[in-house]
Amino acid sequence: MKNKLFSKYYLFSCVGVLLASCYPLSMGVRVISDMIINGTVYKENYPKYIIPYTPICLAVFIGVLTMPLCIKFLKQLALVGGSVLSSVAFFALEILFEQKVVVTTAETVTKLEDWQMFMCYVPPGGWGETVTTYKTQTAVEILMGNYNPAFKLHFYIISVVLILSILNCLYGFGQMIKNGNKKRLRSLILQSVCSLIFLGLCILACFTAFWRDGSIQVSPLSAALMTAFFIILGVTTGVYAGSFLLGKRNFISIWIPALIASVMTFLMYVGEMILLNRHLYRLGTGFIFDSIPGIVFAPADLLTIVTSGCVTALIFILLNRTGVGER
Repeated sequence: MKNKLFSKYYLFSCVGVLLASCYPLSMGVRVISDMIINGTVYKENYPKYIIPYTPICLAVFIGVLTMPLCIKFLKQLALVGGSVLSSVAFFALEILFEQKVVVTTAETVTKLEDWQMFMCYVPPGGWGETVTTYKTQTAVEILMGNYNPAFKLHFYIISVVLILSILNCLYGFGQMIKNGNKKRLRSLILQSVCSLIFLGLCILACFTAFWRDGSIQVSPLSAALMTAFFIILGVTTGVYAGSFLLGKRNFISIWIPALIASVMTFLMYVGEMILLNRHLYRLGTGFIFDSIPGIVFAPADLLTIVTSGCVTALIFILLNRTGVGER
């Protein structure tokens, strides 16, 4: 009975991931087709976020596709095996796209990794502007100079968090069906909710860039969405870690996930700082939004980092009080 139920779940997971990945996978097909036919991808045909989202979708699908094998041969380490396989697949595909896909504009021909950096500087509707024109429109000169691979740090953080959190849900429910142990049920449901919210914010950012207009000073709407994005990123990571620690003593089951959440949020700020040449977006005006002397961070940024940890801690305080880790 369990095997039959797992088979249905496995089929549903594969089909569900494939359907959810239709758009990113179609972007990959378009780019590969252009490369085969034309030897390049013209600017007007370039899908902006083929990286990292096409490699993410392929990596997750590979992880789900091999789930029965991982569960059968790796037992309790199935998630570890699936996560490692998917992460390796992601970075292999990401690097392949970055190095082999070429984008052609009226001004230049460049590898995809360089073009992706340029795209990070172009405001919505700014396709006709050169990067130099765009930089003169910012409140602060945001010039990185020569290409620096470190600018992709925030892309990689987002990618790995999405892959690990989604696989944690799919493998977790799969193993629960296999062994009947519902110890992690509530944490997996919570992980699923966090992952869906975070994925939704990622998709919104792809199509709107949170309505940033190219200025280092962002609108209140953009500031609110960016803050929510950073907090949800941290909470999603913290819930991932905490889902394995339920029922242990408080320091381990509550404060370690909270610390991980805050550290991950901090790393995202570091990624943004690298991309913006040692600057961060200003989310408003006044003391709370101004950089603290001697460091880049404003009080509002530090508050966001702490908030992601506090929200995660509160979640696991509540989960542990229910006795979920003892069932």
